[in-house]
Amino acid sequence: MFRSVMKLPSRRRFGRVCAVAAIFTLAVLTVAAASWQRGGNRFADLEQRAIAEPFSGVTTGHGIEPDLFSVRATGVSTEPVADAARSFLDSLSEAQRDRILFRVDDPEWRRWANQHSLPRQGVSFEELDERQREAAFGLLRAGLSAEGFRKSRDIMRLNHTLGEISGRLDELGEWLYYLTVMGEPSAEEPWGWQLDGHHLIVNYFVLGDQVVMTPTFMGSEPTAAESGAFAGVAVMKEEEQRGLDLVLSLNGEQRLKARIGPSKDGRNALAEAFRDNLVLDYAGVPGSELDASQKELLLAVIREFVGSMADGHARVKMEEVREHLDRTWFAWVGDVDPEGVFYYRVHSPVVLIEFDHQPPVFLPLPRVPTRQHVHSVIRTPNGNDYGKDLLRQHYLESHQTAGHDD
Repeated sequence: MFRSVMKLPSRRRFGRVCAVAAIFTLAVLTVAAASWQRGGNRFADLEQRAIAEPFSGVTTGHGIEPDLFSVRATGVSTEPVADAARSFLDSLSEAQRDRILFRVDDPEWRRWANQHSLPRQGVSFEELDERQREAAFGLLRAGLSAEGFRKSRDIMRLNHTLGEISGRLDELGEWLYYLTVMGEPSAEEPWGWQLDGHHLIVNYFVLGDQVVMTPTFMGSEPTAAESGAFAGVAVMKEEEQRGLDLVLSLNGEQRLKARIGPSKDGRNALAEAFRDNLVLDYAGVPGSELDASQKELLLAVIREFVGSMADGHARVKMEEVREHLDRTWFAWVGDVDPEGVFYYRVHSPVVLIEFDHQPPVFLPLPRVPTRQHVHSVIRTPNGNDYGKDLLRQHYLESHQTAGHDD
């Protein structure tokens, strides 16, 4: 058989080789497509189950801790955000507005997902013209700090870099991020907006001059572009360093308490997509056992995440964080050397933060955690993700007022 093939004319032999290669390639692509389809179906099933479950929020095993949040004046205007949202909506066609607008209490809030392959609601940056895109960026600039906006844009750019590396720019690109608006931008009534895409999700709820900007998910693969259209762009380095600074400040006993896992060999994040009702007990070393300088390092970690909000509302949130600092727990998994990989968690009654070095998904690297793939998430525990506890109180107050007026 071998000899007979070898005697074929070169053109025929080349044709057969190409045919075999084509069949092999098709088989590989078919298997890959089936794998992605299974993954997509699995996440779709997770989404459906999560949305069907009534929202309670992240809690400990003791359930909701009451009376942590209240409808109140903060003294920080939200009018710039409302104005930017109105300008963005005015820039859209009627058909686009129909797709982007949802009720303020719509389950759409909870459908966000980091996975790149899931279908999304709203209108994507890809389908916006230059004027509309600038109006969309105006909304992000109004709601985020300068650093938060820069980080968001750089995550979008690095998603393009990942598309370049993987050859899948139709699935992984700078503009594959979707905006939705919940409710009507208002100075008095509740409303909000959501940005949803691969490695970048922002949920932004507004009530009066109060803002809740959780859950917010930020990450990237890669975390730095070495070549391509966005060479030199890098993200998540500050979050990485702040965690290291804190863990390195701990003494032996504190570090022993903080360590909740012996080694970093996989994914550790718990509070990502479809985990709105996560039950998670406090673990690690509590703020009450940190000295003054260590508490400042803990606040620096939290500020790195909270600081993606516009400065005034970030200050309001940090005041809330400080009130519970002694009950703020810091937990660690992994190495403590400057080049190591790790996971850390900050958890209090009013904030939950996770930072996680992840194994690669698209990059051609060994399937172990790497600094080139990072996930992070910040949540508001005890029922106030998406501002839901504030919305509940608003509805209750409105109902009582209506009843009194009757």
